[in-house]
Amino acid sequence: MDSEARLTQHRAHMDSRKLALLCRELAENRKAEDVAVLDVRKLSSVTDYFVIATGTSEPHLRAIENELVGRLTEDHGIRAGFTEGSAQGSWLVMDFFDVIVHVMRKDTREKYDLEGLWGDAPRIRAGRRKAGDPTAKSSKAGSKEDDETDEEE
Repeated sequence: MDSEARLTQHRAHMDSRKLALLCRELAENRKAEDVAVLDVRKLSSVTDYFVIATGTSEPHLRAIENELVGRLTEDHGIRAGFTEGSAQGSWLVMDFFDVIVHVMRKDTREKYDLEGLWGDAPRIRAGRRKAGDPTAKSSKAGSKEDDETDEEE
């Protein structure tokens, strides 16, 4: 089996929600701020989830991008279909097919207000620690019990 087939096969085994949560976790590993995961499955035919994160400087944007692209490729065999933008341009986009990650400077994020534009999309909130378990992580990527969805009724 060639490497492209292996990557495609591996990608098929990680569902889009798990991938979105993993992207959030990886961005948070590099201290991304205000990381949001939006479930756009009912609103878009292009992707299932948006992950939106804020970086504070050009080096910070690059560090977040390198963590996401590097770890997803090395640890999970998942490559971005494309990446767009630059740290100097204040907005980076990484397209992992079912998940699109936006990493922006704060002023750019406020200006384009993707959360407002996609305001009908439910937010996937970070999981909560289980009572009595001080060692539990506050976010377990892919754990449906620990991640909640905010949905308007």
